[in-house]
Amino acid sequence: MSTSVEVIYGTRDPWVPSARRLTEWAVAAVGRRAGGVSVAIRIVTTAESRSLNRQYRGLDRPTNVLSFPISAEAATSEAQVGERPLGDLAICARVVAREASDQKKTLAAHWAHMVVHGTLHLLGHEHEKDAEAVVMEKREKAVLKRLGFKNPYRMMSHD
Repeated sequence: MSTSVEVIYGTRDPWVPSARRLTEWAVAAVGRRAGGVSVAIRIVTTAESRSLNRQYRGLDRPTNVLSFPISAEAATSEAQVGERPLGDLAICARVVAREASDQKKTLAAHWAHMVVHGTLHLLGHEHEKDAEAVVMEKREKAVLKRLGFKNPYRMMSHD
């Protein structure tokens, strides 16, 4: 079973990756074992990111990626035949672009990292505790390596 990804553009800044690339990165993060799922990716403005971050996390600032996993009960009631919705990602185009520049990463590398990171959250990975962070970062690095990108955490440590 394959993974389906719906990409919705709330903004079309010229540096935002194509739906094909965003889909490729999300599918890679899901992996083969979790196939038969769907993910929605919405590219949002700074204002929308700030509003969502304030509403759902109590933080009054825009952020790079927000993940909204769908509960098992909701997934069961909303699923199409053979497909289970994982949830939604909201990715702020301008925050990702600014971070890529600040961290001296290519736009593609940082976008891929944000899609992979957010998708892993939809799959249940967390990084609040050190042990969880180690597991999640290991998975991120492995997926990104398969996609041809360098370790995003090593790149950040140079700042």
